[in-house]
Amino acid sequence: MQKHTSIIVGLVLILAGLLFLLLQAFPEVAARIDLGSQWPLFIVGIGVLFLLGALFGTPPLAVPGTIVTGIGALLTYQNATGNWASWAYAWTLLPGFVGLGIMLMGALDEDSRSQIRDGGRLLLISLGLFVVFGGFFGAIGQFWPVLLIVGGLLLLFRGRGRQTKSDETADPLDKSA
Repeated sequence: MQKHTSIIVGLVLILAGLLFLLLQAFPEVAARIDLGSQWPLFIVGIGVLFLLGALFGTPPLAVPGTIVTGIGALLTYQNATGNWASWAYAWTLLPGFVGLGIMLMGALDEDSRSQIRDGGRLLLISLGLFVVFGGFFGAIGQFWPVLLIVGGLLLLFRGRGRQTKSDETADPLDKSA
């Protein structure tokens, strides 16, 4: 598996070298591409390299791959729109990137249902925080209190349908419980 990773990294380095050589040889192409405004895509590219390493033999690389790719995607959005103030709530997505990486790592491993479950929980917590903080800082609009109410109701009624094993075996006539 390590051989696959070195082949992919080698090919990526060759392609990057060819791209930069092309940009040096033809400056008008560099001016047309405007690398100064596309700098976050380099961060996305580094994250994709980690993800490729995870896919081809080293599943734990999925976690840093999703973190770096996610941050690169956020920076790409912010750079394109000029909405740098969105960091006030966009930081809440970082644990979600970790959760996504744990889920991907679990999917690439055999016997790892717990990693997928735990990563999914972290992703849901992160998305919930994103909605709450996005609501506080104006990204969700005037309906953010409704989202808080729905989240609270979900938490209240989530455990109602489940009974523990001790509840099922308890004597219903026992008043001491």
